[in-house]
Parts: sequence; structure tokens; C-alpha cells
Amino acid sequence: MPEKPTSNPKTGKEGKEQPRVGVYVCNCGGNIGDVVQCKLAAERLAKLPDVVASRDHMFMCSDPGQNLIIEDIKENGVNRVVIGACSPFLHEQTFRKTLERAGLNPYLYYHVGLREQDSWVHHDHPEEATEKAVRLMATGVAKARHLEALEPVRIEARQHALVIGGGVAGLRSALDIARRGLKVTLIEKSPFIGGRVPRLNHVFPASEDARQMIGDLIAQVTSHPDISIYTQTEAVAVKGYVGDFRVELRQARRGFSRPLTPEESKTLEAALADYAADIPDEINYGLTQRKPVFMPYPGGFPDIPAVDWEHLNGNQAFKLTARTLGIDLTNEPTSIPINVGAIVVATGFRPYQPFQGEFGFGELPEVITLPQFERILASDGPTGGKLEWNGRPVRSLALIHCVGSRQIEGVHQPQEDGQVNDYCSRVCCTATLQAANDVREKFPQVQVYDLYQDIRTYGRGHEDYYRKASDNRVLFLRYFGEEPPEVSRAPQGENYPVLVKVKDHLTNGEEIEIPVDLVVLAVGMMPNPVNDLIDLLKITPGKDRFLLEAHPKLRPVETAVPGVVLAGTAQGPMNIQESSASGSAAAAKVSGLLSQAKVELEPFVARVNQELCQGSGECVRVCPYEGAITLTTVTMNGKSVQRAVVTPANCKGCGTCVGACPNHAIDLLGWTLEQYEAMLDALVMELPMLEVEK
Repeated sequence: MPEKPTSNPKTGKEGKEQPRVGVYVCNCGGNIGDVVQCKLAAERLAKLPDVVASRDHMFMCSDPGQNLIIEDIKENGVNRVVIGACSPFLHEQTFRKTLERAGLNPYLYYHVGLREQDSWVHHDHPEEATEKAVRLMATGVAKARHLEALEPVRIEARQHALVIGGGVAGLRSALDIARRGLKVTLIEKSPFIGGRVPRLNHVFPASEDARQMIGDLIAQVTSHPDISIYTQTEAVAVKGYVGDFRVELRQARRGFSRPLTPEESKTLEAALADYAADIPDEINYGLTQRKPVFMPYPGGFPDIPAVDWEHLNGNQAFKLTARTLGIDLTNEPTSIPINVGAIVVATGFRPYQPFQGEFGFGELPEVITLPQFERILASDGPTGGKLEWNGRPVRSLALIHCVGSRQIEGVHQPQEDGQVNDYCSRVCCTATLQAANDVREKFPQVQVYDLYQDIRTYGRGHEDYYRKASDNRVLFLRYFGEEPPEVSRAPQGENYPVLVKVKDHLTNGEEIEIPVDLVVLAVGMMPNPVNDLIDLLKITPGKDRFLLEAHPKLRPVETAVPGVVLAGTAQGPMNIQESSASGSAAAAKVSGLLSQAKVELEPFVARVNQELCQGSGECVRVCPYEGAITLTTVTMNGKSVQRAVVTPANCKGCGTCVGACPNHAIDLLGWTLEQYEAMLDALVMELPMLEVEK
């Protein structure tokens, strides 16, 4: 059971000693001081009751600024600190650590955001801004008088992590966590790990062999003794909190328990020969078909075939062969309970699927996507690396950028949720240029047209792909998003089957018609559908449907749920190098959380006054967080009664229960009703008129 936040006996009797408030107004290098008269504000605040030190400084977050606070705590007996500065998101932890170094409880401090709430929004009104600064700081002083010395919520941490997703980000995260001495369970929804990397031929910018690269990573992960891997597995229930998540996994049966011998493989292949199945082969993005028992590619892991239960039918010949080979054709999922301290969500992405008729897709067989085209160029692809389509060599092709990315409302068809993909998928430009260069170098007789909005080759060395494409005589045409290219069937008897019409803004908007054999759509990235995980883990998607981090700069891989972190393209479009780095960042965060015996959480949670509580249960009914507050039978004055009890690890400090309690028996530590009332009184109290310096 997690320990409850308590008052610190070293800083007074339940934090109720006589307040001695130190007030500090930061100039923020001019961000505040160019508008607010910080020195004057500090002088006025010094006259408030209980304020024993009031100062201004150019940079309170600097070492000299922090030393000023430490000196006042040690020399002047300051036991409450109020700082007016920039956003608390930037320096709240900085100032808490300052108080700790001075021997003061870090929660006896209140931060006033003078930059965002005052100087930046009242830049042209310095007199009023100065008065507002004094009033805002006065509310901080009023709250500080009622601050309590708190301790973090401390939770026993299980040194075991769950990684959801077996792509490059999940694999890298699992390996890095295990290398730090923690146990890892990695689950993958599909029958094989590796994600989408094995479908590539080679990867930019070093032109590494994609399967060799992912194979090396898989070998390291699968050989590590502290990593357990479950394929065809999903998380179906999650309870608990950071340090102690109780997760139920459900694993479908594979059908095979071991690799087949060459003779058994031939027997199985013969049994499947007449199997009536036209299942799109995922490895070739539907350009070929496979059987319901399959291996994605030679060297895949696990090196054991898998049964596709969704497409398995009652073929009797196959069933007889299955019995002789020891194949279990009863799909009875297995439930696997595990307890972990943290969860990494690395659920990956899916390529954008164009709508029927979008740039001719689905209506003209000569229109394909870039992932499909990359499989055509691959030596083990459906054409054996030959550049041909429908049995004919490709003489001319058009590559169209930004299909499914940078979309415009009213121009492009929205997704099911009514939103268009207005974000940039980032990696498509370089991937498209790499494909263009591959074509020109392997098949120099083929004419390549590149139709783009903007070339965004943002990575190190990626701009070289654009220069190389120019040297390789790729012909570039630029269109605007409001006027996308039109793809249509060429008239009967023409030499080329497809016409691409585009208004080219490199030639002052001239309308150009391009005859081609093949149109390749450079589709963007979309997140894999993970609504079930969103509901289970209580994490949040952004407007772009990718999973949302707590803060893009300060907490780039954390979610708002403690102990749940993000990795790779579950969070947004990334290339392989970025996904790998993201996986390592998630691993570092998980390792930092779980490497110690306990996890520390903020103490700003609900507290129930058992004397006032009547057990109405209103707080339980309105609480949005499972297990945060419950009705429990307790003994009071020799009687068994129902009382509300808070589990601090599950409580997020939202305060909903405070307003719902009919007996005012609940308060929120750090934001009590008494503190709110004091702040409101300070907002309306009379302050002396300010003499603003001219």
C-alpha cells in the first residue's frame, strides 16, 4: 500500500508554525522587468503581514538568485517562499530543490506566473501590469500562510516493465531497459516482431540493409535473459498505478510449437496448395496473396509459422495434414497476468490508405502507394526487383508527395472522425527522393517526375538526396495544396496508360500534362488504431490522433499518467533513427522510475476528514479515476461505519470529490479550501496606490 503524504515534523507542527514569508520578484532578463517595475513591486509586498524578506533579482533561477533564497531561509528564518517569475512548468522543480538545499520542505513554496499572466499580456500598460503583479503576488503570500509541509507519495516499485509493440522503438526500449538490470515483458499483436522495417529494402541515410539492421536488434533482444517476448498478444485489462500495474494479457495460439523440418515444410506446402485463400500479403502491402499459414519472410522471428485464425476455413485436406504435423488448430486464447512497474507504449504507425478515387487510387490499377513501390524495387519483392507493372516495363513514372499529409479542410476528404491530416509526416520527402534515385540509378532509361508541395528533407545528410535527384535528372514540378494534381485514364490508343495534370508553380503556374506508366503516391503516416489501449491506460491522443506527451520539451516521452511512457511513431511521425532514439529515451525514463526501491509522486492528492465524512458515497460516484477513492468499512467509537478512503497513488488531484462532498469532508493537499479562500480575500483586499516611476 503506498504511503500517504504527511506533514514534515522537521518544519513545524503540522506546518502551522508562525509564517515567515520570503517574496522574490524576478525580472526574467527583461521578459517581466521591461513591463513590471519589479523593485517597486517588491517594496510594496514587503509591507504585507508575515513578509520578512522581499527582493527582486534579474534572474531568480540563476545560482545567485537561488543563493539569495537559501540565505534568507538560513539567516532570516524564512519558512514560506513565494516567487513571481516565468511559467512554473519551467522552474518549479528548480526552486523546490533550492528549498531542499536550504533545509526547508520543498512544498512550502508557491509560484506566481508573472510572465505569462502579466507582463506578456499587458505589455503596453506598465502601470496596470505593476499593480496586477503586486496583487497576484499578494494572493501567493495569502496562500503561503496556509501551506503545509508535505511529503511525496512513495510507492513500492516493481522492477519490471511492459513494452507494448515489437517494432524498432519497442525492441530498442526493451533492450535498453533490460541492460539496466530490469525485467521486461514485450508483447506484439501480430505473430512476428520487427514492425515495418523488414518490408524495406534499405534505409536512409546510410543505405543499410533493412532486414540485416532489424535482425541484429532482434537477435540482441531475443538473446537477453531478462526479456520475455509474447507474440499474438494484447493487453486486455490494466489496473493499479505507477510502480504496481496489474496487467492481464491475452495470447492467441500460434498453432505451431516448433520450427518445421524441410520435409515437413514441403508436406505443409503441398497441403496448402489447393487452399482457397486470397489473403493480402502484409509484407508486400497487398500486391501478392498468402495462405492462412505463413512466414512473413526468411529469417523472421519467431522462426515458426503462424496460423491466421481469421482466414482459416474448414479445408479437410489441410486439417488431416495438420494432425500429422502436430499443428493445433484449436484457437483457445491464454490469459497471462503480470505485475509491472511501468508501461512503454510503442504501438507504431500505419501508412495512410488513400480513399477510393483519390488520385485515381483503387480505380486505376497503375496508381499505387510508395510502400508498395518500395516492395517492387526490392529484390525479394513481387517482381524480383524488376521495374515492371502488369507485365510491362515501366518507362515513365510520377511520384506525388503529401498524399495523406498537410491536408486542407474543404479540399481533402476527412477521416472517420471528421479531421483531415493537416500535419506533415516528415519522412515522406526523403523516402520519395530515395526511391526516385534508386529508379534513376538502376533503370536510367526510366523518366521520373517528382510532384511536390515543399521538399522537407530535414535530417542530417537528407538534403543530399534532393541534390542527388537533381543530378540524376529527376524532373521536379511544384503544386500548391489547394490545387492537387489530377490523375486520369489516358485516351484509348495513347502510348502511356495514365495522364497526370498539374499546375506547376516552378513555371509560373503553367498547366502541364504528364503521360506515365505508373503513379506512386507518397502516403504519410497515421497512428495504429489503439482506442482499446487509450481506454485501458487512460492516456490521451492529440488532434492528429497520435498519442500525446505530457510536455513536448520538458516531458517529451511521458504521458499524463505516471508510469506510462511513449516510444516511436505511436507519438508522431519519425524515421527509424528517431524511433530508436525515442525508444531509448522511454527506456531511460522507465529505468529512472524503477531503478530505486520506491517511486515518488506529487503529494497533491485528496484528503478525507474522517470526523466530517458521513459515507454518502458522492465522492466515489463523481471520481473519474478508478480506485482513487472508495467507501470502506472502518471502526469509529466502537461502531462499524462507511467512510471514504483515498488511495494516493490513484488520485490525480483533480478536486472533483471536493466539490461533490455534501459535508465538506474532503480537501486537496496543496490546494485546500482554506488556501483558496485566503487567495480570494487577497484578490479583493485594498492595496495602497502605487507610485509608478516615470
